[in-house]
Amino acid sequence: MSRTTWTADVKYDEKTDDTYIQLPDDMMLAAGWNLGDDIEWIDNKDGTWTMKKIEKDNEKEWVLVECVSQFRQRYMCQVPKGKAEWALDTVTMNEAKEFSQFHLGETIVSHRVIPFTEALELCDVDNDYCKKWNDEKKIEVFFTKDGEKANYE
Repeated sequence: MSRTTWTADVKYDEKTDDTYIQLPDDMMLAAGWNLGDDIEWIDNKDGTWTMKKIEKDNEKEWVLVECVSQFRQRYMCQVPKGKAEWALDTVTMNEAKEFSQFHLGETIVSHRVIPFTEALELCDVDNDYCKKWNDEKKIEVFFTKDGEKANYE
C-alpha cells in the first residue's frame, strides 16, 4: 500500500490563543474524511505525525471468505516390475509416505457478510478446542481486523 504525505503548517489564532492546522481539501477527500470525524494522532517520534480516522463499529462489517487450498503432492512407491498401477492403490489407501508437496495456492469459492455473533458461533464450530476462550482472544487469534495483516513469520 502506498502512502501519500502532506505537509501542513501549524497556525496561531491570536484572538482565541489557539494553535491549529488547516487540512487541505484534497487530503480530506483522499483520506475519506469528513468534518466531524474523530482522528487519532500517532507520534512517529521523528518530528512527524500520522493521522488515522477512528472508525466506529457501525461503520465496519465482517465478511466470511471461503477458499479451497490446493497442493501438488508426490509419493515414491516401490512395486514389482510391470505393476506400476499398484502404486496408485498404495496412495489411494493412504499407505504411502509423502515424498514432497508444493502449495499451488488458494481459490476463493464464496464470500458473504455475516453478523458478528454468527462469526463467533462459526469460530466455535470450526475451532472447537477454543470454545472456552473469551471473544477478545478469538478475535486476536482468528479474525483479521481492517488494516491488520497476518504475520506468518
